[in-house]
Amino acid sequence: MQRTLIVDALASAQPQASLTVCGWIRTRRDAKGFCFVELNDGSCLANLQCIVDEGTPAHDALGDASTGASVAISGELVPSPGKGQAWELRAAEARVFGLADPESFPLQKKRHSDEFLRTIAHLRARTNKYGAAFRLRGEAARAVHDFFHQRRFTWVHTPILTGSDCEGAGEMFRVTTLPPGATNTADDFFGRPAHLTVSGQLEAEALALGLGRVYTFGPTFRAENSNTPRHAAEFWMIEPEMAFADLEDIMELGESLTRHVLDHVLTHCEADIRLFDAFVDKGLHQRLLDMLAQPFARVSYAEAVSILQNSGKKFAYPVAFGTDLQTEHERHLAEEHFKRPVFVYDYPKEIKAFYMKANDDGRTVAATDMLVPRIGELIGGSQREDDLQKLTARIEELGQKPEDYWWYLDLRRFGSVPHAGFGLGFERLLMLLTGIANIRDVLPFPRTPGSLEF
Repeated sequence: MQRTLIVDALASAQPQASLTVCGWIRTRRDAKGFCFVELNDGSCLANLQCIVDEGTPAHDALGDASTGASVAISGELVPSPGKGQAWELRAAEARVFGLADPESFPLQKKRHSDEFLRTIAHLRARTNKYGAAFRLRGEAARAVHDFFHQRRFTWVHTPILTGSDCEGAGEMFRVTTLPPGATNTADDFFGRPAHLTVSGQLEAEALALGLGRVYTFGPTFRAENSNTPRHAAEFWMIEPEMAFADLEDIMELGESLTRHVLDHVLTHCEADIRLFDAFVDKGLHQRLLDMLAQPFARVSYAEAVSILQNSGKKFAYPVAFGTDLQTEHERHLAEEHFKRPVFVYDYPKEIKAFYMKANDDGRTVAATDMLVPRIGELIGGSQREDDLQKLTARIEELGQKPEDYWWYLDLRRFGSVPHAGFGLGFERLLMLLTGIANIRDVLPFPRTPGSLEF
């Protein structure tokens, strides 16, 4: 079907004698002798106004088609006398693909609550807010790939089915072909327990120690029964790994990646960002510009604890060296103390994963988290332990079996090198970019505890 996207029609440099647009009717207003049809096809936030005169084939073909109906309209693109729009379409012909019953179509009102729209996730992409959110999601993903391509990283695809627990937290979805009640994993498909991955990091490390620079970008899963606005059971992670790299390298990489994506969406999604600024998070646009205006801060974990203890603020969770930073602590550092994104580094080894490189002090590891305003942790990464004996001892110390990681340990037996990487939660990045406060609203079909409707 020959058609012009509405985003291209609205960007036209001159009138056009004939073109066809397809989309969904947002509004229809009937007047004496003609009607106005606002059409949107999802290619941009703006609608294209179509003028359909009575007595024309287009008017007859439209019939009673109203909000929600899908149509094609052909005609002449002409300058619009109306405010806020450069062009409108003078309809000559029309075709209705599908009607939407005005009595039951749930998007008749202009504004609906986020809670209601989550119950009709299959339709919410047709609203301004969610159309903008999912367009921006696509542009942000494009920016991620562009960034790594420019730096000569290889995009790799790591397994979704895994036999290892990367994080050591045990919060994994089990995958099985056994019938309900069966417990003998030797009879299962793989002959051993299998799970959905919580991270592609371990496999990405293996590929980095051959390809040099790699990144994964795909879905990960966590069976954590958490109903917070920042957690979902299925989410997307960006995970770069670099050989011959240390903690400083990944802090630089994480800051550069974040800046690149910020700049890209501010340039390519301005109308969508303006929508979020006006209706979701006042001041968003300026706040994103401010993040680009100065370097991100850096502070050691010990210094961060001291800052929090001396802040004069009463936190729900007390702060002490050796405790994990909570969201309230992370947000205080990023929003109130530094007023910009901040890297916290050199965490106590007891609160970090087994694969992180031990520092010379014997009590901290070369790990870092990047904290951002309103979200808290956006990036978590580390230099990886490249010493075979130290890594084996750490695995055993945490009660895990080194033989389960034989291949991972092989990477330290055969040509081990300093290497480092991080994970960036893509949905949290989108929350930062849009001002949307709940992770469920930057995922097209969110998977959360008790929610699997689609």
